[in-house]
Amino acid sequence: MVTWWQSVLTIVVAIFASTGFWQYVQRKSDKKDARTKMLLGLAHDRILSLCSEYIKRGSITKSEYENLSKYLYQPYVDFGGNGVVKHMMEQVNRLPIREG
Repeated sequence: MVTWWQSVLTIVVAIFASTGFWQYVQRKSDKKDARTKMLLGLAHDRILSLCSEYIKRGSITKSEYENLSKYLYQPYVDFGGNGVVKHMMEQVNRLPIREG
């Protein structure tokens, strides 16, 4: 009879342990999602800000374009960014490249 109670106790402890473990995993996942959203938001803001600056100026330097495209826009797209930034980048792509 003691063995039966030990088995029940072991099962109950295992259930609670696994629930706690999965809650911990879920919280870590939620934090990662929040970080991803924050990074996307910051990249979105920065890209739009730079694009607006270059479009207003009417030109872009080669180094500005490479930095914008390689280090901000492409990672943003890879992360799943939206079409507003794509539209702004299309306008930047049509700008003349100036020396600088």
